[in-house]
Amino acid sequence: MTTARERLQRAAADRFDFPELHPDQLDGMEHLLEGRDVLAVLPTGAGKSAIYQVPAVLLEGPTVVVSPLIALQHDQQQGLAERDVPEAVTVNSAQAAARTNHAWEALAAGAAEYLFLAPEQLAKDEVVERLIEAGTSLFVVDEAHCVSEWGHDFRPDYLRIGATIARLGHPPVVALTATAAPPVRADIVERLGLREPREIVASFDRPELHLTVQVYADDDLRHREIVERVRELPKPGLVYVATRKEAERYAEALAGPDLRAAHYHAGLNRKRRVEVHDGFLDGTFDVVVATSAFGMGIDKPDVRFVLHAASPGSLDAYYQQIGRAGRDGGPATIELHHHHDDLRLQRFLVARRPKPEALRAVLTALEQGPVTGKELGERSGLSPQRRTTALNLLEQVGAVRIEEGRVSRADLSAQEAVDAAAEAAERHRRLVRSRIDLVREYAETGGCRRRYLLGYFGEELGGPCGHCDTCGSGSAAEHVPADVGDEDAAFTPSTPVRHPEWGDGVVLATEADRLTVLFDERGYTTLSREAVEERGLLDVRE
Repeated sequence: MTTARERLQRAAADRFDFPELHPDQLDGMEHLLEGRDVLAVLPTGAGKSAIYQVPAVLLEGPTVVVSPLIALQHDQQQGLAERDVPEAVTVNSAQAAARTNHAWEALAAGAAEYLFLAPEQLAKDEVVERLIEAGTSLFVVDEAHCVSEWGHDFRPDYLRIGATIARLGHPPVVALTATAAPPVRADIVERLGLREPREIVASFDRPELHLTVQVYADDDLRHREIVERVRELPKPGLVYVATRKEAERYAEALAGPDLRAAHYHAGLNRKRRVEVHDGFLDGTFDVVVATSAFGMGIDKPDVRFVLHAASPGSLDAYYQQIGRAGRDGGPATIELHHHHDDLRLQRFLVARRPKPEALRAVLTALEQGPVTGKELGERSGLSPQRRTTALNLLEQVGAVRIEEGRVSRADLSAQEAVDAAAEAAERHRRLVRSRIDLVREYAETGGCRRRYLLGYFGEELGGPCGHCDTCGSGSAAEHVPADVGDEDAAFTPSTPVRHPEWGDGVVLATEADRLTVLFDERGYTTLSREAVEERGLLDVRE
């Protein structure tokens, strides 16, 4: 009798021309064939997409793939077009109506196996009804960290995915992401309603990446040294900056007869963004200077450096961005050029609080019944940005519903809704600020940088890595706890703890003089190890 793994291996070889599947891939595929949910955290280039692509052809009914970027949808659709599989189609707001009509017709006729959707499409009741009628056999959430407020790229459109899965009768679900710390993984499971999912988490360790930090007090000096450093490093490479203006400034300073540089940010028109994206992949450009908008879908194996000209807002974002280097297994240089003022902008951006009057304006506009987005704008009198911010927050706390393209009130009173929204916003602000503080700590630590990063993602590295700047200087050895590797140590990564004031949390990282703990309500917090041990500030939870 042919086993499930044998069927999967045969389909992978015959239909996709995959000579061999990795055990992690096979594990996830087998669980999906058995009707179980899967959460896969694997680096880009490790074959995450194969986990759903292969079992899809063995299951009766179409596979729905929710993907946040049109470029990602296009890339995956093109990749499937080269395989011996039924058609892959897309539905998004950017394509012509004729293509959308063809997609739905192919799905209804059973000719399409894969349907790629943007998450905002799930707000349309007719879209969900068509998915129900098609008999969805497998549901895929790509870039699944976007569903979590603990993640670095939280998107409110992802919040309705869990309800959609339930409406579809909860077919097997696979959530895919390249980077997710333990709290992000837990949040993905909860928000998507995954049922005892099989978690497949690859090691976050990338020993081929050499980690270095330079700290500056003079921004002009930083700019000059970054330009000089980029010119001397092996190419190709990426430079990440904080603003669109800086992207253009650095690209202009770098461009010359011996260096082909381009800038990329969300303010460019679509045609130019595609040119830069494709130009970097095909080698037209040696260096791209970009904001965080340049990222998803960049799978170039020979990136030799990733340099940050400003500190990002979280270690999640930082890890994902540096992970674009060295995917061919060759050595790559990773440098963070940190200025003490970098994180002031990040803190300023999260300091703004939701305006109660904006929340009330939205709620008042809904008193007479459901309205469209356009009608809500007319009735509330709010600008599109303020309206969207208020609406997203109210939807998160269950004060409003968005169904069939219309917005309606839930059962909460206006005061209850405003209070719940304010509390949620404050909790999220504390979380974001705590993530920002960890970036500063990473930049300023004298401990092993790789050990610090891995601890953040719930992975313990016993001693110094020997391949970062602090290991090279010798300071890393001084920061390793005396009880590292001791099974009886009181606090190790992933230890659940309770603080008398801040409640439940989990230990993420340990150093000789400090512990980093993620508290459910307070966020990421660094505690003096001496104070914890002398005053008994943390109790280990069973």
